[in-house]
Amino acid sequence: MLMRTDPFRDIDRFAQQVFGTAARPAVMPMDAWRQGEEFVVEFDLPGIDVDSLDIDIERNVVTVRAERPAVDPDREMLATERPRGVFSRQLVLGDNLDTEKIEASYREGVLRLRIPVAERAKPRKITVGRGDAHSAIDEKASQREVINA
Repeated sequence: MLMRTDPFRDIDRFAQQVFGTAARPAVMPMDAWRQGEEFVVEFDLPGIDVDSLDIDIERNVVTVRAERPAVDPDREMLATERPRGVFSRQLVLGDNLDTEKIEASYREGVLRLRIPVAERAKPRKITVGRGDAHSAIDEKASQREVINA
């Protein structure tokens, strides 16, 4: 019997397991959207203990790490499709977000990050002065004041 083999089949299968496909995404799938004055990011992390979650922020990069413990070696496994071990994901945030005020919560296998829009990125009004007057914005209080030259 003649069998046709494809030497790249195993490499392709491995790449699909590591990087995911459209039908089966990678280890830490996420959704992100803007909701009013904040951005919300949700990561699916079913079966993760909240104590194994680690969220780091350095400049404008948020790194989320999680660990799913190994299966008990005494078990006779019939199928092992869920990834095990430590995995992480990084998000590069824009300058218009306030990384000092990020809030995180974990409920029912979903990690939710709430990232507020920075005050400097919010729309403001600038009044136009008459004559030689100049208009300026007090950035801390976001109030208008007119400075005469």
